[in-house]
Amino acid sequence: MEEEKNLVQFQQKIDQDIKIEPRDWMPEKYRQTLIRQISQHAHSEIIGMQPEGNWLTRAPSLRSKKILMAKIQDEAGHGLYLYCAAETLGIKREQFLQWLHEGKAKYSSVFNYPTLTWADMGAVGWLVDGAAIVNQVSLQGTSYGPYARAMIKICMEESFHQRQGFEIMVQLANGTKEQKEMAQDAVNRWWWPSIMMFGPHDSESAHSNQSLKWKIKRESNDALRQRFIDKTIEQGHHLGLTFPDPNLKFNSETNHYDYSPIDWDEFWNVVKGNGAGNRQRLNHHIKAHEDGKWVREAAVAYAKKSNLKQKSA
Repeated sequence: MEEEKNLVQFQQKIDQDIKIEPRDWMPEKYRQTLIRQISQHAHSEIIGMQPEGNWLTRAPSLRSKKILMAKIQDEAGHGLYLYCAAETLGIKREQFLQWLHEGKAKYSSVFNYPTLTWADMGAVGWLVDGAAIVNQVSLQGTSYGPYARAMIKICMEESFHQRQGFEIMVQLANGTKEQKEMAQDAVNRWWWPSIMMFGPHDSESAHSNQSLKWKIKRESNDALRQRFIDKTIEQGHHLGLTFPDPNLKFNSETNHYDYSPIDWDEFWNVVKGNGAGNRQRLNHHIKAHEDGKWVREAAVAYAKKSNLKQKSA
């Protein structure tokens, strides 16, 4: 009876858009869903630093190097915000990382695609960060307080990343014939992975309906995907670039763009660890984590020493 009463009161708070805070009662499935989603989001921010890291020394100008460095720092900060939000659910960060390294936790499939040219940095910023913003703006209204507050901070910086990527595409699209071809090639390779970022159709998602009921998600995967497509097509027209979808056309009856069926076999193949960069991305993260062990140990030792000094003062 007590459990049922708590569940009714919990859902009433959700329906009234009252934020759920860490000390509030919550169903275990709600907590587990948040642990999965927030940690996956955090892992994606950290793994997502690697594509920019690959181009940090090869960027074509000092200004572009500075922009990439700033973006990498931002992504690291986003990951930390999200790990902190996830830790309020009673799981230590070390556990999240262990699950990631053991393959029990996932991160966004889009980061398992290689960045072959400088145009890929533009496409990642414009398309991948653009898709992320559409999703993250919606998550500012998520029902779990710490997650919502982290999203507000992250969205401010993520929009900056998209503008930087679009700027790269503008430069290339208005450059030499070879540069425009490079930009078009990047769009051809990143368009479908960006669309897949929103996840499977809601009818085929194991968590979507319940997450919507609990307002962990405020909008469906398909609604967010459609918003991203509608917005991005117009930007592509401005660039003079095309998209690799022969069925992409505006539907005057729905006021949305129609698009071809998504190749979900490719999506699930990458999610299962068979993408071009899955092993490389994860192995690099594991090595960096192991190499940085002495830094973490030194920070803990310093903190303990500082605490002792304060107590003895």
